[in-house]
Amino acid sequence: MRPLLLALPFALLPLATQAHDHSHDHDHAHDSLGAHEHGVASLNVALDGKLLELQLQSPAMNLVGFEHAASSDADKAKVAAARRDLEQPLELFALVSGDCKTTDVELESPLFGDDDHDHDHAAHESEHSDIQAHYRLECAKANELKQLDLGALFKRFPATEKIQVQLIGPSGQQGVELTPAQPRLSF
Repeated sequence: MRPLLLALPFALLPLATQAHDHSHDHDHAHDSLGAHEHGVASLNVALDGKLLELQLQSPAMNLVGFEHAASSDADKAKVAAARRDLEQPLELFALVSGDCKTTDVELESPLFGDDDHDHDHAAHESEHSDIQAHYRLECAKANELKQLDLGALFKRFPATEKIQVQLIGPSGQQGVELTPAQPRLSF
């Protein structure tokens, strides 16, 4: 299933380049699909048979309120709370029907402090930090999946103003922008 998600950004490149917003005031490199924009996250969704994969990428600012290494107890508590919430995809991504169970959760961020590779965290404090979450779910009744509702995600992480979603499913591919006012995506 991973090759399907890896191919997704390339298949949907025309959609992403049309939707890219240059209206913010930060000085960012805009040469990749993973452009870092506060308030904006991306979600890739792939449904293949009974397997559903969700891949969320967001600036840490949207999820914990900062991007520097957590040093204070309050910051560490925010990171721990966000991690706990992100480890529960069925709480954040409401699936209408489908009888889905989480089979794998992978979370990555320099803020989690459990990277396998050595690097200087002080050097990263001036950089933008992202949080990536990759979920695999098995849906016993995948043919009954009609909708994905991100309302709980927007409520839990209110600094997330919009999510650029790219979906590959049985009826083809689509790109859509979800917001707190319109948090639902139809398969």
